[in-house]
Amino acid sequence: MAQPQTPSLVSRLNWHPPFGGNTHTSLPLPERQLAVVADEAAANAGEEEQKRVFVLDLRAKDHPVTIATFPTPDDRDYLALGAPFGPHNLWENRPGAYVSEEVVFATFQSGGLRVFDVSDQYRPTEVGHFVPDAPETMADPRAGMPKVVHSSDLFVTSDGIVYLIDYNAGMHVLQWAGR
Repeated sequence: MAQPQTPSLVSRLNWHPPFGGNTHTSLPLPERQLAVVADEAAANAGEEEQKRVFVLDLRAKDHPVTIATFPTPDDRDYLALGAPFGPHNLWENRPGAYVSEEVVFATFQSGGLRVFDVSDQYRPTEVGHFVPDAPETMADPRAGMPKVVHSSDLFVTSDGIVYLIDYNAGMHVLQWAGR
């Protein structure tokens, strides 16, 4: 049995290449032997390959398998905004807050907040989203940055209150009415 002082590698999975990399957040779904993993978009749109959110099958701990990717938001041409677009953070099912093995909340930077249903792990579907309005003033100190939101982090309470943090637009408080 492994000792906490001397962890040992069980397995490793690297999808870069062919995908872009920059793995940022991992969300275990232990009852289903799955994990959801987000690669972070780190550059302005068009300056790097589109980042993805992957669903992994962990039934064989020593051989994880990618079984699906989340759909890329397409309700607007986010690439045309020129700012970072793509996954940043996943809500991590923290104890005492919102916990679900079928609903995943994700921030998508200029694409705002996205909510996905993963009840069919092979076909994740978007079931909700919120994209804040463009900020009136920019907090981003870099010159020439377009006036767009940059939704980056979130906290979801047990009763579905979502605190959405945005680099440029502050904080938005939302109510998730889904399951």
